[in-house]
Amino acid sequence: MNDGTTFEGSYLGDRSRLPADARLECKICWWVYDPAEGDEVWQVPPGTAFADVPAHWRCPRCDGDPAQFMVLG
Repeated sequence: MNDGTTFEGSYLGDRSRLPADARLECKICWWVYDPAEGDEVWQVPPGTAFADVPAHWRCPRCDGDPAQFMVLG
């Protein structure tokens, strides 16, 4: 249920709510973080869940904050 305070796909900034295989998309530039691929730019190895990316991690395409990502269905 969406009460209007969140957007569809939001994880509400609580990474612990995300399954390890969750793919997330930046809502600014549409870049997709896929844990199976990791992130070469930030040297995040394949197999790293979004919940486990380093605290300083940002979107490699637009420098967006992790809170700007939404869960893909």
